[in-house]
Amino acid sequence: MRILLAAVLLASTAPFSPVLASETASPAPILTTPEARDVWTHAQPEVARVTHVALDLDVDFATRTLGGTAVLDVLAAPGATQIVLDVDDLDIASVTDASGKALNWKVGADDPDLGSAMTVDLAGARQIRIAYRTRQGASALQWLPPEMTAGKNKPYLFSQGQPINNRSWIPTQDSPGIRQTWEASLTVPGDLVAVMSAEKLSGDKGERLPDGRRRFRFRMDKPVPPYLIAFAVGDIRFKSLGPRSGVWAEAPMLDKAAKEFGDVEKMIDAASALYGPYRWGRYDMLVLPPAFPFGGMENPMLTFLTPTIITGDRSNTDVVAHELAHSWSGNLVTNATWSDSWLNEGFTTYFENRIMESLYGKERAAMYADLDWDGLLRDIKAAGGETAATTRLHGDPGATAGQLDYFKGSNFLRMIEYTVGRERWDAYLTSYFDRHAFQPQTTAGFLADLREHLLKDDCALELKLQLDRWAYAAGLPDNAVHIKSATLAKIDEKLAAYTAGGPASAVRPQGWSTQEWLRFLNGIPREQSPARLRELDETLGLSASTNAYVQSAWLELAIANRYEPALPTLRRYVASIGRGLLIAPLYRGLMKQGEWGAKIARDDFAEAKPTYHPATADAIARIIQGN
Repeated sequence: MRILLAAVLLASTAPFSPVLASETASPAPILTTPEARDVWTHAQPEVARVTHVALDLDVDFATRTLGGTAVLDVLAAPGATQIVLDVDDLDIASVTDASGKALNWKVGADDPDLGSAMTVDLAGARQIRIAYRTRQGASALQWLPPEMTAGKNKPYLFSQGQPINNRSWIPTQDSPGIRQTWEASLTVPGDLVAVMSAEKLSGDKGERLPDGRRRFRFRMDKPVPPYLIAFAVGDIRFKSLGPRSGVWAEAPMLDKAAKEFGDVEKMIDAASALYGPYRWGRYDMLVLPPAFPFGGMENPMLTFLTPTIITGDRSNTDVVAHELAHSWSGNLVTNATWSDSWLNEGFTTYFENRIMESLYGKERAAMYADLDWDGLLRDIKAAGGETAATTRLHGDPGATAGQLDYFKGSNFLRMIEYTVGRERWDAYLTSYFDRHAFQPQTTAGFLADLREHLLKDDCALELKLQLDRWAYAAGLPDNAVHIKSATLAKIDEKLAAYTAGGPASAVRPQGWSTQEWLRFLNGIPREQSPARLRELDETLGLSASTNAYVQSAWLELAIANRYEPALPTLRRYVASIGRGLLIAPLYRGLMKQGEWGAKIARDDFAEAKPTYHPATADAIARIIQGN
């Protein structure tokens, strides 16, 4: 991360009048307890904090930059003279108060992980206006040329803010514990559409400007953690799925996406019946190009989704259920710091499973839970075993092994459900979301709430639950719950027969869901002969599969055996898929194969890197460098 100062100011095409935060909502509370201190921000919110952000930005595809202004409403403690913001690679042109009077400011030294602290002398101001421009390579932004889109005709841009990337395009206090309301005006080329994670104020087509460009305006009147401010610009279209929901996508993907996500209204109903009303108004979805680095991102009112979950059988719509569940756990009640990310992801993984059970029955939910158990044990093993510090739920931010925030966190909550009973547990969770709505939370805060409102001084129950061991200790407590799937048990029988030497033709995978495929492919012993791998590939059509999950699992197995006939498929795959969950295991597998694999990893990455989101490219580079 580099910060260079320059007098760069992009004049707005029209005046923009921000709405004061006081006109939309009261400032959200912040936590000041020691465990709520965020080491991933330069901000000092107890001194002065941002309560509202108003953006007026021009999207320039020619320079691959955003330029314009950010107007910040400031809530300062008595006697406070400065506010500290987070910035990363922003060229700051000027800082003024609401009347246009220049304010003193400076940008501190660059931290390679956190960017820089920007300090502004308030001089009594309660609103500051920052004129700035982003730089090429901003960590939150991915600019795609036309050839990397589904339509192949027009460029595309999207943002990915979690966990601390939004400071590369918004000068604000980039911490999940400092919730902010916001609004934005985006000016884009006239043949493109802009969408954001907020209420649309200018319609689906925006406002046509005299120069042919279009302006789109948005408003989020609920305080959200700043990583949830998100946008995308592209040749995208909308299709309604119901009174509260719809999907945005490029034209070639729109009908497929609408069909795949056809149950979303039922999901909203199921989630609301479980844990209280959906409080965000609409729930729309945006299907991004394959370069999107995650399965989904829970941006309020507009979930971002990878096209890799669209397989034609709705077997991966658990991803949609997961992002919808974040509307309660994550967006409504948010981890105050990234040391407690399990409060977002563990809660949401548990909630997602309950939504799937409500819609599709216990067995389908059991399939997902059983696979999560596999992932839980696999991550603990990869971390170094039960005593590894990275198997703790609460710890250093970003240090949890694999997906343990998701798997161990959700099992923690499932254990409580099984121990106290579902009815009692559901009543508690509903009240928990109500009590802490639009507020940050810590592990310590959750445990205190649990003890006050669920345990109520029941010492025997406290002993049985082992709450502190789950939250703060390494490994997996002995009261963990393993849900077993009858469907996957049948796959295990086929796997055992194949592993014992049976023919691949006896597997007969017709009609398998993604989950059944993964159980089978991930369960195959890693040491296989070339003949056996060739038989498996040719009989089951693995290299030719259109299911991105299946191909990833197959390529992991091929890499483990240095199976060179799979290398052309591997190269095409890592150059066409940017989802970290699917490609990172392939690069890690290659690096375990000595120089043979390392060379392939380096060569494939050199070709694929321009297609990856900056965060994904950085993660893969770290794998190849051995970090």
